Amino acid sequence: MSEIGLLIDNQNVPATGGATFARRNPMTGGVVTNAAAAKVEDAIRAADAAKAAFPEWSRSAPAFRRKILLAAADRLSARAPDFIAAMAEETGATAGWAGFNVMLASEMLREAAGLTTQITGEIIPSNRPGSTAYGIRQAAGVVLSMAPWNAPVILGIRALATPLACGNTVVLKSSEISPRTHRQLAEVLIEAGLPKGVLNVVSHAAPDAPTIVEALIAHPAIRRVNFTGSTTVGRRIAELAARNLKPALLELGGKAPMIVLDDADLDEAVAAAAFGAYMNQGQICMSTERIVVDAAVADAFVVKLGAKAKTLKAGDPRDNNTPLGCLVDPQAATRNGALIADALAKGATLVAGGNIEGAIMEATVLDGVTPEMRIYHEESFGPVVAVTRVKDADEAVRVANDTEYGLAASVFGKDVMRAMAIASQIESGICHINGPTVHDEAQMPFGGIKSSGYGRFGGRAGIAEFTDLRWITVQDEEHIHYPF
Repeated sequence: MSEIGLLIDNQNVPATGGATFARRNPMTGGVVTNAAAAKVEDAIRAADAAKAAFPEWSRSAPAFRRKILLAAADRLSARAPDFIAAMAEETGATAGWAGFNVMLASEMLREAAGLTTQITGEIIPSNRPGSTAYGIRQAAGVVLSMAPWNAPVILGIRALATPLACGNTVVLKSSEISPRTHRQLAEVLIEAGLPKGVLNVVSHAAPDAPTIVEALIAHPAIRRVNFTGSTTVGRRIAELAARNLKPALLELGGKAPMIVLDDADLDEAVAAAAFGAYMNQGQICMSTERIVVDAAVADAFVVKLGAKAKTLKAGDPRDNNTPLGCLVDPQAATRNGALIADALAKGATLVAGGNIEGAIMEATVLDGVTPEMRIYHEESFGPVVAVTRVKDADEAVRVANDTEYGLAASVFGKDVMRAMAIASQIESGICHINGPTVHDEAQMPFGGIKSSGYGRFGGRAGIAEFTDLRWITVQDEEHIHYPF
């Protein structure tokens, strides 16, 4: 079992009163991490430390910040075994998924390092004689970053790398499901040379989350908020941020559709669908939750997808011998079981999977899913994909858009121009032609629309989120004419 405290001013400190909480292994139920359970006063201390560190860090040279971020990327890669172990114990992740987390997060740190010299401005023509006008970007202040458990290394690094590159200081509110994994991210950055107070980590017990988040958002030093997680919680954070006039970047839930057109390469579509639906047991915001398939090819597609799903075995991630691990807890599996039962009772067909044992759930395919079924609308966040058959491309677009969510989507068809035209009609922040819905790169503008949130992580888009654009003028010796 791992014991971790809060991280404030680069020091491991206990929570007020020595309070702790336990994270249990989803397979065994045994305690794997005992973490400090912060109270509001602890969260305030973390924000105060970040505030104190901001002036010096925000004025530091780009080369200084770049050197630390690059060193952190190397250190993160070197500590891959630590992250693989922590993710397996805290979230039930497979070694493959955890290793991918480390790889992409390392790329995100390197991308952020490159951004340190891309925080540029412009000279804007002024109508006032002798005046030079500048539009410049400056670090905003302290950033409150909130990352989830399902891709804890990727999404933890994403929440803090660009803010740090831009000269902000950060308070990372770790997930109560993956506190050790998130704490290790901060250790990597401190080992790379991050100065005192620039990054502070607050862990907490689940019941204390609302009061801690509210206190942090209200803290005067907090100038930006970013959150990745459920739409339900995201709405609450958006309300708190708006009440305090703090800009927020929200990446929330998804119900990603994959459209399979009548001219699609079915083998390629099946491979992408299986990857998108079952990677990390479907516990990814971009997971392929719905497959909208043209009736002309639906029979052949469903047979192929069912056969593929039956080859994808689920097991204990500690054994590292199955492509699927376990869900984050048995309750997640029970909720997915209820969605499947509801669909079957209302006329869906079980093509593959459906069996659940504790936190382990088989790769599942449901055919004939209709709007009357809960799984048509609700995010499953599990290894189950719902197939809906449509008569043509127009109906496919309508069904793909028949959701409150709008994060990721994909379209499969050999006529790429036709597929592009369809993609342009899909209401999502991300859409891939002849590729899976699950895809991310460090430099890409990542985010959604509708109930999937707003704002964009990644590349230069992230600079705009985590800096203030200021207008500054300089008047030369030419006299300004005043009317009085």
